Amino acid sequence: MECGFVRSIGCCRRRRAKAEVSKIVADVPEVRVDGRRQRSERTRAAIVEAYVALVDAGVAAPTAAEIAARAGVSVRSVFERFVDLDAVRVAVADHAIAQAAASAVPSAVVADRAARVRSHVEVRGRACERWLGLWRAIKVGTESTPELRQRGQLVRTLARRRFETMYRPELESMQEDARRRISIAIEELTDPESWGRMRELYRLSFDEACAVWIRAIDRLLPATPSVS
Repeated sequence: MECGFVRSIGCCRRRRAKAEVSKIVADVPEVRVDGRRQRSERTRAAIVEAYVALVDAGVAAPTAAEIAARAGVSVRSVFERFVDLDAVRVAVADHAIAQAAASAVPSAVVADRAARVRSHVEVRGRACERWLGLWRAIKVGTESTPELRQRGQLVRTLARRRFETMYRPELESMQEDARRRISIAIEELTDPESWGRMRELYRLSFDEACAVWIRAIDRLLPATPSVS
């Protein structure tokens, strides 16, 4: 009978985790394609991909001319589809958010504590590894562009929801104020710039950087409640 009760708890957690995943994906901005303007949309997509490729190649702030050349279009084509470079950055941010959300769906949500921490950290580390350069490039415009500020907030919200899903047993065992403080600490700890410092300034390998986060998160979280 006890085994059945434990299985029931596991099923409840899995259902709740699936609901959280659906909620995360639902917040990702949709990219609507008008079938009557497919050619224009292909050009628009090429511009977005060119921006991403330039940032990946080390260009911190791609110009319209650089974007056009990389996309194989004219500068005029860039500004026919985007009112300015900030609009390009907003489209690039939406593209990156959708890509990151698709590849960072929480896993191991009902596993033991060590497996959950490792799963969260490795998924987060891979996301930071892939998108840190783009995050920095887009963040430059967040102070002057409300749409980019909104995307930045969405990125933080999605990241917070993921770790709150992964660490639900521990966080739900805490009082609200203490839970809020721990959540803030984990959010700041796993910020992309934190990852960047470990990898670039301290020259840690991917696995070494993950180990730093794993140890820190494990110490921040309270004891895992026992299932009875």
